[in-house]
Amino acid sequence: MRYIISFIKREPVLVAAAVCAAVSCCFVPPDGAYWSYFDLRTLALLYCLMVVVAGLRQAGLFDRMAHALCGRAGTVRALAMVLVGLCFVSAMLITNDVALLTFVPFAVTVLTLCRRQQDLIYIVVLQTVAANLGSMLTPVGNPQNLYLYSRYNMAFGDFFAITAPVWGLSLVLLAAACLPVSREKPALALGDVPEVDRRKLWVNGGLFIVCLLVVVHVVPWWGMLGIVAAALGVFDRKALRQADFMLLLTFCAFFIFSGNLGRIEAVAAALRRLMTGHEYMAALLSSQVISNVPAALLLSGFTDKVRPLVLGVNVGGLGTPIASLASLISLKLYGNAEGARTGRYLAVFTIVNVLFLAVLTAVVLLIGA
Repeated sequence: MRYIISFIKREPVLVAAAVCAAVSCCFVPPDGAYWSYFDLRTLALLYCLMVVVAGLRQAGLFDRMAHALCGRAGTVRALAMVLVGLCFVSAMLITNDVALLTFVPFAVTVLTLCRRQQDLIYIVVLQTVAANLGSMLTPVGNPQNLYLYSRYNMAFGDFFAITAPVWGLSLVLLAAACLPVSREKPALALGDVPEVDRRKLWVNGGLFIVCLLVVVHVVPWWGMLGIVAAALGVFDRKALRQADFMLLLTFCAFFIFSGNLGRIEAVAAALRRLMTGHEYMAALLSSQVISNVPAALLLSGFTDKVRPLVLGVNVGGLGTPIASLASLISLKLYGNAEGARTGRYLAVFTIVNVLFLAVLTAVVLLIGA
C-alpha cells in the first residue's frame, strides 16, 4: 500500500490517465479497433528523442555551452538574460523539460557563486516560462507539439507559421522581464571548463539529425527506430533505458481514453459542440487542470482546427504549476536548493505566469486564434 501511494504521488497524471482509460473501456469493450488509437509515429519519435537528447546532455554539450556564455556576462542582468535565454533557445530542440533539468541546476550553482541568491527565485521562474514558451516553435520542442504535428499530418512550414509570431513576442516579453534584475557586476568564478565526451557527442548528434529527418518526413519512423536502437545498442546500450517510460505509458492511456470517447456518439457530439468556436480557450483552460499534454491528446479528436489547438496548449502551459509538467520539474529543482523558500517561489511563479498568460492570450485573440 505504501508503494502504491508513493507511485500515485510520483505519477499522478499517468494514474489519472489509466483510470480514465479503464472506465472508458467499460463503455467501449476492447476490440480490434483499439489498435488504430495508437499513434506509433509519435510514440517512436518521442522515445528516440528522449534517449538521444539524454545522450547529448551526458556528453557535456549543454554544460560547456552554458559555461562559455555565462563566463562572458558582464552584469547580473546579462547573466539572467543568458540563463533565461539558454532555456528559451535550447527548448526548441531538446524539449522544455530537458532544458530545465539542464539549466536550472546550473543557474542555482552560478547565482550561489555570485552571492545573488536573492535573484534565484525570479530567474528560475523566468527560466520555466522561457522553456515552456521557447519549446512552442518546433514540433520537437515538447510532447504535445510532436503529437499534434503527427496527428494532423502537418508540414514543418505550416507548423512554424502558426507558432513563430507568438514565439517571437514571447522572446521580447522575456527580455523585458529581465530588465528589473540588477546591473551590478557579478563576482563570478565558474571554475574549469566542463569536459565533452566527443564520441558520445558525435553518435547522439548524428542520431538527433535522423530524428529531425523523421519530423520533416524524409525518413520513416520505423527506420529511425531501427537506426537509433542499432547505434545505441553498439555504442551505449544503457542509453536505451533512459527514456521517460511513464510518459510513454501516459500517452498510451490517453490514446485509449480519447479513442473510446470518440466512439461514444453522445459524448463525442457534446465535446464537438463545446469546442466549436472556442478551441483556443478550451485548450488553454483544460491545460490548467489536466496539463497541456493530456489536453492536446484529448481535444484533438474533436476538432479539425489545428491552429487554435496548437496555440491553446502551448500558451496554456503557463498559469498553474500543473499546466505544464515541465513547471513541476523547476519547482522540484528549486526546492532542493539550499535555503529554498517554496511558498515565495509559488507566489512569484503565479504572478509572472498569469501576466505572461494574459498578454499572450490577448494578442492571440486579437489576431484571431
